[in-house]
Amino acid sequence: MTTALTRRHLLTTALAAGVALPLGAGRAAAAPARLTLPAPTGPHPVGTVSMHLGDRRRPGREMMASFWYPARDVRRHPVAPWLAAAPLRELLAANGLDPDVASPLTAGHEGAAVLPGGPRPVVVFSHGSNGHRSETTIVVQELASHGYVVVTVDHPDDSFSEFPDGRVTVPSEDDNGTPWDHAHDVRNLLDRIADLAGGRNPDLQRRPLPANLAGALDLHRIGMFGWSKGATATALVMNTDRRVRAGLSFDGPMLSQPRPAAIDRPFMLMTAEFTPCAEESGVAELWPLLHGWRRQVHAEGADHGSFCDSAWLLPQLAARADAPLDPAQAVRIQQAYPLAFFDRHLRGQRQGLLDGPHPDFPEMQFVSSVACP
Repeated sequence: MTTALTRRHLLTTALAAGVALPLGAGRAAAAPARLTLPAPTGPHPVGTVSMHLGDRRRPGREMMASFWYPARDVRRHPVAPWLAAAPLRELLAANGLDPDVASPLTAGHEGAAVLPGGPRPVVVFSHGSNGHRSETTIVVQELASHGYVVVTVDHPDDSFSEFPDGRVTVPSEDDNGTPWDHAHDVRNLLDRIADLAGGRNPDLQRRPLPANLAGALDLHRIGMFGWSKGATATALVMNTDRRVRAGLSFDGPMLSQPRPAAIDRPFMLMTAEFTPCAEESGVAELWPLLHGWRRQVHAEGADHGSFCDSAWLLPQLAARADAPLDPAQAVRIQQAYPLAFFDRHLRGQRQGLLDGPHPDFPEMQFVSSVACP
């Protein structure tokens, strides 16, 4: 990814977290109200728990992950913040923005018991460059509210994160890794999910886990999605690990060395800036390598952040004359299309939304060719 794109990603993510003014500006102004996230639409309340994971293939590499799931008896459990206070301050300060703001609250209740009902499909998420595992919480909690277990991970050297002992990490200025590093992290995450399903607690501190979590994981129905760099990693994971049955890309550049290879399982591209004809895009090269079920859906007028929480959070801070999509419509897209994709390919439920244009989403254009002018 280019330096400009990485900087824009970091800036929009920081703004999405709740900053109102640059450092030193308008100190006398009233503090902004806490930002909000839209509620998920599914029938189930949502639970969440964080875990501190190691990597047996790469000793010394550790990462934070969060599990999101349909829950029961949530009233006694506090809701989780979008991002913990310490990494949120680092994220904002890294962009020269006021770090003294509060995080939005999610729909996830910390530590609540998992709703009984047998093994459920699992979806894993990989974030973008200089990002964090919370950047698509709207999508994550939407899937969980509809019965999925969703697992998100902070990639070491490329994320704003905090460990249980209070250590706070920020993306490396020298080398924040490649999409292949993200892919290796996800393969390790899949191993730890398998440990959990087998009755072992993968948390390095062996902290208590929510009741029923191990039994909720269906290792035969695993999907993956990623945004930007994480979207490229999604293709790379599917190249190297057949445990992932279906992959979804949120505006991924699809560039890496070595490049993504052929994929024989379902894969869908949701594009905004990284179209087949855009500079520094590998989408045109990837398209003919998708040998299974495939779709390419382009959001007309969208920008790179339109598939992330920033599409909803940023407009709460200030009016944007250049907003690419109406925030409410961006949320509807984020809630509808990923759910339809995973319902179709992990649950076997036919979804007409994926078969062609829909009147509720006029900006979503189905692309059947990668020919460029």
